[in-house]
Amino acid sequence: MMNPVRKRRLITLGMMLFGVSVAAGLVLYALRSNINLYFTPSQVDPVAMQTLPQFRMGGMVEKGSVIHDKEGLGVHFKLTDYTKSLQIHYNGILPALFREGQGLVVQGHLNASGDFVANQVLAKHDENYRPPSIQKFEKIKSLKE
Repeated sequence: MMNPVRKRRLITLGMMLFGVSVAAGLVLYALRSNINLYFTPSQVDPVAMQTLPQFRMGGMVEKGSVIHDKEGLGVHFKLTDYTKSLQIHYNGILPALFREGQGLVVQGHLNASGDFVANQVLAKHDENYRPPSIQKFEKIKSLKE
């Protein structure tokens, strides 16, 4: 037979482990929709991806590939991972950080010709990013000194 004090401690420890496991499971379940995974242009298989209603793709805007429509907000550009490029079509307002050579994540689908039709464009920035208003303030501050 087990000592009652030892038995109570073992039950308490088991309950604590169960509680921590349930809490961790609930946190992971709640955060599952915030995990933003994306494919690179090299990983996109046009035949297999045709069946997906939407997916995300990330890469760099290829230099010299940005073409704005003469009328409207349409823009066409190539997204590359430096191995393969894919043509992107987007109709809407681009993020302020959008430019050639900049990292992007686009969300949308492939059309029948294999081009990516984006309904959302998200610009990525590095860890040194500062909003333009802060950069302007820092510039004025350095001029005063």
